[in-house]
Amino acid sequence: MSGDFTKSNGRGASLALGSMAIFATHDVIIKHLGQTYSPVQIVFFAALLSFPLLSIILLNDKRGGSLRPVHPGWVAARVIFALLAGFFAFYAFSTLPLAQVYPLLFASPLLITVLSIPLLGEKVGLHRWVAVIFGLIGVLIVVRPGQADLQLGHVAALTAAMCGAMASIIVRKVGGEERSVVLLLSPILGNVLVMGAALPFVWVPLQLPDLGFMAVIALFGLSASFLQILAYRAGEAAIVAPMQYSQILWAIFYGWFIFGEGLDGPTMLGAGVVIVSGMYIVFRETRPNVSENQPVLRTRGRTETVTSPRTSLLGRVMGLRARNSRS
Repeated sequence: MSGDFTKSNGRGASLALGSMAIFATHDVIIKHLGQTYSPVQIVFFAALLSFPLLSIILLNDKRGGSLRPVHPGWVAARVIFALLAGFFAFYAFSTLPLAQVYPLLFASPLLITVLSIPLLGEKVGLHRWVAVIFGLIGVLIVVRPGQADLQLGHVAALTAAMCGAMASIIVRKVGGEERSVVLLLSPILGNVLVMGAALPFVWVPLQLPDLGFMAVIALFGLSASFLQILAYRAGEAAIVAPMQYSQILWAIFYGWFIFGEGLDGPTMLGAGVVIVSGMYIVFRETRPNVSENQPVLRTRGRTETVTSPRTSLLGRVMGLRARNSRS
């Protein structure tokens, strides 16, 4: 039994590491395309090309019901936050070194922990509060206000983390009453409509190879999300969740190998602080008899974008439930 348990956790960790490697490669392509195209154009085509793939998956949802939302206001708010999260994340990847983007996006679990208090009425103990404050100090170390030029990319990455956290909180608030199909489909349709309306103002003639790269972004985003679902199904959340931080290793490698990006001490120190705080929150949420509230673990994923939908919703539609889930 113990051997099967360990093997299962090893499989979950391996699947999660594979998922994060694909996500990191997905982000490299965004950064490459961002040298030529506006995030509006990249997001539009990524959403448009994601739609057929996601539609096939959504056909798996056999539960009856219409696509009319039960809580239209909350669903509309989630669309707005998810749209903004994707746009700003794509912009950050296009303009900042990769190793600086991830630590800022990693602030999203910290923000989810804080926002779950006023918006969901959940309780957060002293240990997790200390971890949140510690993690936010790590964010400040990465940004270094007053010591380095604060670029729009830094603001964009932090805004993406905040908007992604808000989108996740809204799902936690109304996800039990809304159909998963509605919550998954609405952000993609919102991105296509909004970014499509803005597209004429930023249009750059699209080269065929670049259109292919945008299709790869869509494919990689959904593939990585699928692997992440399988990872949480195979292994314990306490083992699988920390694997997301392996993206920083890929960022260091890709940034150096492809883009010639250097690595500085403050960025690595800040990233380490954010990662340790995030892992501690995961540790606290998985401990028995500590808290029934698990705002981070129930999110199960990185900052939501048009190409990386919320994995807990996607898993629900596909009939794949995570292990050890209280949700």
